[in-house]
Order: sequence, then structure tokens, then C-alpha cells
Amino acid sequence: MNTTAPAPTPTTRTLAWCLHLLIGGLLVLAAARSVADGAPRSAAVVVTAAAMGVAYAAGQLLPRVRADRRAAAVWLAAVGALWLVLLALSPDGVWAAFPLYFLQLHLLPRRAGLVAVVATAAAAVVAFAAHTGAFTLAIAVGPTLGAAVAVAVVWGYQALYRESEQRRKLIEELTTTRADLAEAQHAAGVLAERERLAREIHDTLAQGLSSIQLLLRAAERALPGRPDAAARHVDQARQAAVDNLAEARRFVAALTPPTLEGTTLAGALERLCATTSTRHPLTARFHLTGDPVPLPTAHEVALLRIAQSALSNTVRHARAVHAEVTLSYLGDRVAVDVVDDGAGFAQDRLPAAGPPHGGFGLAAMRARVHALGGSLTIESAAGRGTALAAQLPLTAAGHHVGAVEVDGDLGGTRRG
Repeated sequence: MNTTAPAPTPTTRTLAWCLHLLIGGLLVLAAARSVADGAPRSAAVVVTAAAMGVAYAAGQLLPRVRADRRAAAVWLAAVGALWLVLLALSPDGVWAAFPLYFLQLHLLPRRAGLVAVVATAAAAVVAFAAHTGAFTLAIAVGPTLGAAVAVAVVWGYQALYRESEQRRKLIEELTTTRADLAEAQHAAGVLAERERLAREIHDTLAQGLSSIQLLLRAAERALPGRPDAAARHVDQARQAAVDNLAEARRFVAALTPPTLEGTTLAGALERLCATTSTRHPLTARFHLTGDPVPLPTAHEVALLRIAQSALSNTVRHARAVHAEVTLSYLGDRVAVDVVDDGAGFAQDRLPAAGPPHGGFGLAAMRARVHALGGSLTIESAAGRGTALAAQLPLTAAGHHVGAVEVDGDLGGTRRG
């Protein structure tokens, strides 16, 4: 079969049936006119027309003719040979040349089909001229014009079909690309949500459980000699559990942290310092500088979580006596600085992020500020305490996701 031939569609099937009816009608017309005119070879014309019709119908019923180009060429040659016999017997056989053009162009390769059409047109002209006994321009015009129309129609349809196929493939590629993009976006969204959940769990539940653990250890050390101190530590641990349960419930509901409900960021940070000073042997003081302005909820949550995580690290690792938390409104920026007088650390020896070591805090802080277009700076040295500063922009640039380098300048007070 012709590789450019279109696959069967409702339209092509309709055209095929029209072609079947046209060939059958022309063969019946040739046989009927031969009988009506009382031609001496009318019986031969009827037999040849019937044989050609049977051969044509057999080709439509044999699947191999549609699937194999060589079988199609053999079948087409048999139909053509019977047509030549009919053309030799009756001049009416010339009309069957027109549907043969379409068969040849459809079944044969492009060049072979064009050669077959030219040969068929030439045979029709010569045979019709022989039957009439003269050659005129009108005799040549009919078959030639029919061949030209057939070539134009078939080639034009094939060109349209190729263009349609290209568009179909392009649409399939676009659909596949869109599906891949949607899948990639979904995967990215899942990953981002996992990271967000990991940060939230670390900064809320994990820190709260760590605080409860420290308080219970303090209560254990106070027993049995200081039962009052132990009871106080247990009460503080119970209150920490209540607070973290509220955090967990609100976290599941994806609402604002309870510490920010009904208060400002400054109030929440001041309460955080007071709670930390009450529950742990650390004096945490809060300072506010600049003129407070309304902040987006994402900014308030990020700065509060960073302060919570920083103070938790101070309690757990720094063995500090004092810590200063400063909230600064700097015009187009807002910053939180957390400075302690603890043991400090060498920044090239930070613990790896992972369950055995911890180490999620700093990575979570950086992820929070980077997601809001801000910066995080840390200064520390062994025996000289630690200073951490987180800055977020209040301009439109702070509302898109971006990666910003962590610089070396500290945005707040540095204590040695």
C-alpha cells in the first residue's frame, strides 16, 4: 500500500463506498448499453464487465490487498487487464478509466501511480479514437482532464492528510509534555510540602519535645532532695506539652501558630523569651527597635520559627546564661537577631543534617528566609557565643521564591 495513504476514517470510508458505487455503475452502464444497442460483441462485453466487477470486489474483500503493496499491485494489474479487454470490446469502457485513476494513485507509490495514470489515460484516448475511427482534440481532452483532476484531488488530499497527521502528532506531544509538566509540578509540590512539613515539625513539635525532655531531666535530678523544684519542672513540662498539643492541632489545620493569635510578632517573641527564661536556666530578653509595621503572615511565622529554633539550640547546646532577641524594623526590611553568651561553635564543624546528629535547625532557617527572598547570617566561635541574624525584605521582591547567598555581615548586636 502507499505509505502516504491515510488510515481509514469515516470520511475515507465514505469516499471508498462512493468509488465502489461509481465503478459498479459504470460497468453496469457499459454492459447495458452494449445489450441495448445490439452490438455483435455484447455478450463478451457483459462477461468482461462482470469479471471486472468480481475481480474488483474480491480485492476489497481480501485483507492482504490492503496490507501488502505487492499484492495490491497484482490485484490492480488484474483489474487493469480486464479493463483493457472491456475497452477493446466497447467504447463505453473508457468511462471506467476515471475511477481507475484513483485506485492507482491510492495503491501505488507516488511515482509509479503517476506513470500508471498516464498509461491509463493514453490507453483510453487511443482505444476511444480506434472505436470512433478518428482522432480529435475532444477525444484526448476527456481522459486527460479526468487524469489531471484525479491527480490533483488525490495528491491534495494526501498533503492535507500529512499536515493533519503532523498537527495530530504535535497535539499528542503537547499533551504528553503537559502531562509530564503537571507530573513534575506535582512532584515539586510534594517535595516542597515535605520540606515545609519537616521545617514546621522541627520548629514546633521537635523543639517542644526537646524542651519537655530537658524539663523532665531537671525534675529527675531534683529528686528526691528538692521535691518542690521537681514539681515545678514537671508542671512546666506539662504546660509545654499543652502548648505543643495546641501547635500540633493548629499545624494539622494549617492555620496561624497559636503564639501569633491575638498578638503581634513582637508580643509573641516577648512571650517566647519569658517562657524560655521560666522553663530553662537561661535569661532571655526581648528588644524592639524601629517603628512596627504590619507584616505578611508568612514573614511573621518565619521570624517566629527562626527565633524559636535559635533559642532551642541555645538551651540545648550553648550552655549560655544570657540571650538577647531583637526584632528590628528597618524601613524596607525586618530582622530578628538572636545573640547568646554560650560556648559557641566552629562553623566548619557543624553537625550533619540527619536523625543521628540533628542539624536540621540551621538548614530549616535558611530554607525559610530564602523562600521569602531574605538572608541568614551566623557568627560564632568556640567560647565566644553565637549571633544569628535573619532579615526579610518588605518589598515585592520578598514575596517570591529565590536563593540568596548567606553573607558574613551580622545584622544585629554582636556579643563576645
